[in-house]
Amino acid sequence: MRPNPPVPFWIFALALCLVPLATAFAQEPAATAAPAAASAAAAATAFDPIAATESYLARMSPEQRERSDAYFEGGYWIQLWGFLYGLGVAALLLFTGLSARLRDLARGRGRRPALATALYWCLYLPATTLLAFPLTVYTDFFREHRYGLATQTFGAWLGDQAKGLGVGLVMGALFLPLLYAIFRRLPRTWPLWGGVAGIVFLMIGSLVAPVFIFPIFNEYKPLADEQVEAPILSLARANGIPVDEVWEMDASRQTTRISANVSGFLGTERITLNDNLLNRSTLPEIEAVMAHEMGHYVLNHVYEGILEFGLVIVAGFFFLRRGMDWALVRWGARWRLAEVADPASLPLLVAVFSVFFFVMTPVTNTIIRVNEAEADIFGLNAAGQPDGFAEAALKLGEYRKMAPGPLEEALLFDHPSGRSRILMAMRWKAEHGAAGRAETAPPH
Repeated sequence: MRPNPPVPFWIFALALCLVPLATAFAQEPAATAAPAAASAAAAATAFDPIAATESYLARMSPEQRERSDAYFEGGYWIQLWGFLYGLGVAALLLFTGLSARLRDLARGRGRRPALATALYWCLYLPATTLLAFPLTVYTDFFREHRYGLATQTFGAWLGDQAKGLGVGLVMGALFLPLLYAIFRRLPRTWPLWGGVAGIVFLMIGSLVAPVFIFPIFNEYKPLADEQVEAPILSLARANGIPVDEVWEMDASRQTTRISANVSGFLGTERITLNDNLLNRSTLPEIEAVMAHEMGHYVLNHVYEGILEFGLVIVAGFFFLRRGMDWALVRWGARWRLAEVADPASLPLLVAVFSVFFFVMTPVTNTIIRVNEAEADIFGLNAAGQPDGFAEAALKLGEYRKMAPGPLEEALLFDHPSGRSRILMAMRWKAEHGAAGRAETAPPH
């Protein structure tokens, strides 16, 4: 809501030194604390986090690892081909003059610039959706079924695609006229104000979509199982999240993936887990996942992400100006485009932005991955379920590469790898005396 200038990935803190009190009364508990500390250190030494991590990874058969790696690595190629395919669609619309014809048709129906821009969008989005359909149906339907990650029939999948198209038409018809009004009225400073508008739209989408748009695609209902709800609400109360119920959504009608989220603001806060997590996981796994999601909320990752991605978006608009000005000078007459403020420039805008975000993929991945790692640590401390966390990481390993190389993970992963997450959990377990809360709950 779950995409430059550098963003602050690390926060440095000053270390404060405390001077112990030199009194006999204060020294007495210190004498008894030493054996306890030594005992905890011995327990941590006896438990090898690396060996425990490798033991978890070994539970995936070579065939399972090969399948997961193939799916995830194939995603790299899909990202590349999707990028090139999108550029091809934009070139087709521009060089055939189709974009200009759609603009003329829209202006014939709406004389006011804002209305003409909205009408152009309502023609542009179905056209590009149709042109991109062959790639979309392969990546989102056939490939997902091939790897056993999808559950929908083709008809049901098409229905969700139609809903997405409808949401896109409405959202674009609201945002695009505002953006092009900025282009028209602020010809010198539009990159700055366009970036601000993009941040506002990103904020609306991040905060509103989970509560008001996602229910268009799935049924949400209060969680009926009190044995699962009670520990989740206890975690929420302990971490200052103002909710009094947990919601379940029927993701199994579309996918086999497990997921959850904590969303909302100003009284719309909601804790949601999908039915795959509920039905495929033990209670410790559910607690570990939900504590991770609560970490995003408590650590204000939505707002932090808006700020960080906002900087990326503003940088993107300055890149956009350079790219569009250069392209219009070279091909504007052929495309029947005279200025950026012409709605028919939208395919060019999309193409230049896609180039920018494709190049910035390692940066945007790192922004997300750092926040995910922070939420992992928060979740381990909040729930105290390192083995539940590791078990959940194995389930995510059904479609995420578990053990990439360091450079691959740094550049291409938007979440920590499964191995990194399990190792973090095992280190937590070692530092807590190889203990943690009870982890023997039967599967739900």
